[in-house]
Amino acid sequence: MLAVSAAGGITMALIRFGGKPHPPIALAMLHGFLSAAAVTLLLYAALTTGLPSLANGAFLLFLVAGVGGVTLNLNFHWKAIPLPKWLVLVHGGIAVCGFL
Repeated sequence: MLAVSAAGGITMALIRFGGKPHPPIALAMLHGFLSAAAVTLLLYAALTTGLPSLANGAFLLFLVAGVGGVTLNLNFHWKAIPLPKWLVLVHGGIAVCGFL
């Protein structure tokens, strides 16, 4: 689920760095939904079976990346303001660190 969401995130970053101010709304919503669902499943696994400390660290990184994603969506995409490229990079970079 996270890999599919990551593919959507990469696609959106390519759209933004390709010159468009923001990606299609449906793609952004699908990316956010898949990411939130995956993080919810990760939280469930952590609470029911326990996770290694490395996985717990990844969970925290995904939460921080999620805050960045919500910021991108509500403060920029929702208002039809071009997404700041630096924030797209920070959001994606944190998510990639959590994924790896």
